[in-house]
Amino acid sequence: MTRPSADPHRVLGLSPDATEAEITTAYRRAVRACHPDTAHPDLDRLAAVLEAYRQLRPPPTRESSAAQEIPVRRHRPAPRRPDLRAGPVRRHPDTP
Repeated sequence: MTRPSADPHRVLGLSPDATEAEITTAYRRAVRACHPDTAHPDLDRLAAVLEAYRQLRPPPTRESSAAQEIPVRRHRPAPRRPDLRAGPVRRHPDTP
């Protein structure tokens, strides 16, 4: 495999002041062009593109649920089923 280029912007064909949306679009376009499932796979180029995106991608914005302080939703317990092994339910004689 070839060593990735020192400038990740050049690998993705971007200007140094590219926005996050432009970086993502260029990454997806480049990966689609050199992916192994395409007619003309280029694994060296794919490795360079992946490394360039790893360096340029926006930082993750997702926080853990503990940091978001989302209340834990508790489920209701299932209704108790009658014990069918005890035989038929005995009803009061006055109930229809």
